[in-house]
Amino acid sequence: MSTPSGPAGAGARSTAAAANPTAAPAVPDPSAATRDDLRNIAIIAHVDHGKTTLVDALLWQSGVFRENQEVVERVMDSNDLEREKGITILAKNTAIRFGRHKINIVDTPGHADFGGEVERTLQMVDGVLLLVDASEGPLPQTRFVLKKALELSLPPIVVINKIDRKDARPQEVLNEIYDLFIDLDAHEDQLEFPVLYTNARAGLCRLRPEGEDQRLGPLFEQIVRTIPAPRYDPSMPLQMRVLNLDYSDFVGRLAIGRIVNGRVRARQDVALCRLDGSMGRARVTNLYAFEGLERVEVEEAGPGDIVALAGFEVVNIGETISDLEDPRPLPRITVDEPTVSMMFSINTSPLVGQEGKFVTSRHLRERLEREILTNASLRVAAGDTPDVFIVSGRGELQMAILIETMRREGFELAVGKPEVITRTENGVRQEPMEKLVIDCPEEFVGVVTEKIGRRKGRMTNMVNHGTGRVRLEFRIPSRGLIGFRSQFLTDTRGTGLLNHLFDGYEPWQGEIPHRVSGALVADRAGRTTAYAIEHLQDRGEMFVEPGERVYEGMVIGENAREEDIDVNVVKEKKLTNMRASTAEEGIQLLPAHKLSLEQLLEWIREDELLEVTPQSSRIRKRILQANIRPRYWQSGS
Repeated sequence: MSTPSGPAGAGARSTAAAANPTAAPAVPDPSAATRDDLRNIAIIAHVDHGKTTLVDALLWQSGVFRENQEVVERVMDSNDLEREKGITILAKNTAIRFGRHKINIVDTPGHADFGGEVERTLQMVDGVLLLVDASEGPLPQTRFVLKKALELSLPPIVVINKIDRKDARPQEVLNEIYDLFIDLDAHEDQLEFPVLYTNARAGLCRLRPEGEDQRLGPLFEQIVRTIPAPRYDPSMPLQMRVLNLDYSDFVGRLAIGRIVNGRVRARQDVALCRLDGSMGRARVTNLYAFEGLERVEVEEAGPGDIVALAGFEVVNIGETISDLEDPRPLPRITVDEPTVSMMFSINTSPLVGQEGKFVTSRHLRERLEREILTNASLRVAAGDTPDVFIVSGRGELQMAILIETMRREGFELAVGKPEVITRTENGVRQEPMEKLVIDCPEEFVGVVTEKIGRRKGRMTNMVNHGTGRVRLEFRIPSRGLIGFRSQFLTDTRGTGLLNHLFDGYEPWQGEIPHRVSGALVADRAGRTTAYAIEHLQDRGEMFVEPGERVYEGMVIGENAREEDIDVNVVKEKKLTNMRASTAEEGIQLLPAHKLSLEQLLEWIREDELLEVTPQSSRIRKRILQANIRPRYWQSGS
């Protein structure tokens, strides 16, 4: 076991014990049996600290792939959006062999917006592997997932990755990790964690920061040594909590989870203990275990195994599959409540149905109902009209991922501005707060602090490592972050890093100014012309290029002033035959500003909607007709 000598390790452990003297690991039941040939572990890390890359290396060195097999990088990021954004969105299972041991590995999301995935995942495992960048140290999403793991008394293994970086500072990062454990009230046993140092991309491992490079054998050995074998009660019947859902074109819906007690066999009749307390009956038509990246059909599985069962017409996350003669439901899992809500509705623009396959409220309702079956942190409620739905989740990123996924599936929809979910306690209106951590060059500290101050944020910590970059920590209302990310990247010229984490509730902090600029709104339908755009671009920044279709009420640019202006963007120059051939030669256009989906969600106001189709994203006014459109910016609504 590798722990730092001297004050960094011993002092941290004694401080933790003093801070939380009653904390102690759960005492195992002496009558419980163990599966010594099995280990279940989750890998947790901040976004881009190398978690999925390390899983790649573990898979290669365990012999899952042939030496000459072509395998795409970050093989666990199977979702197209995960590859594009470089983040893990969905928790996924894999299994490797090390000697006589089978190691089930679960790759967990690193972003707090996908916390529903994290909380379910940690119910499957007996320990965690905490991966931290050797330069950046523990960041907010590390804190979020680690806090959940420590609350479940899961023993950790710490891996400091990217040890090959020129700016690596492993000893300081290790001290920061101890500080994080103490801050999260880790008990003394949890502070006795082993530490390994890796270069995941090269598949190398060290026992000390300056030690000799080895393959990942020491990491495999440490997992077997540190992570406890699954424990179970031999006297209990079958108990398996459904923690994830999947779908197969061949066998239908799959219920994925960990068998807590008992055994399950293919073609066995089982009881389904539902969330409302009722019992159902089902037959396990197919039983799958995980081997490498594949699901392998097996005849029987026992306690501790992570398996997928087929044969259920209706099954939900959190339900228990148990013995038909002696059903024993397990406690329900709890998931943090949503903090952000958005309005989803059918697309009602004049261009509806021209790009997508699914455009009706029935399609939209069915898709959202299907989403909440597999996404435990999402809520869907009916809106004011039958074609409007209120979707609540953890943050803007989670919402943007859902919208982007639906767009790629062929849906057309309109969404409103993200809004925070408030609550009332003892007659006081409270709003969700965020712990905001910013890493930026020193020269941008002033402008960043000023912008966050306007959004009711207050600084709680500031650290300068002497590398030219500064880490700033703030406590800020969740709504203060809506629309801030794109502005922050502009202010820091793309060099700043921004991360945030839900941090409880506080009384309403007062009004926060949103977008100070108005919109340029098309006053008629048609196709945009270079002539019209040239005359309008002095008024502000244009979102459209020549030849694009527009309609009345569609936002085609950002006004330099605070009011909205209705403009004619389809105007053509009246030409004679002699002048027509040279009409376009003197026109000079600035490039159109194309916003990403996340930036569009941040930019829109309450009186605007974002129209999303498989090929386009357009901002429009809620009321399209200019002569009856309410002036929200004048009334302050």
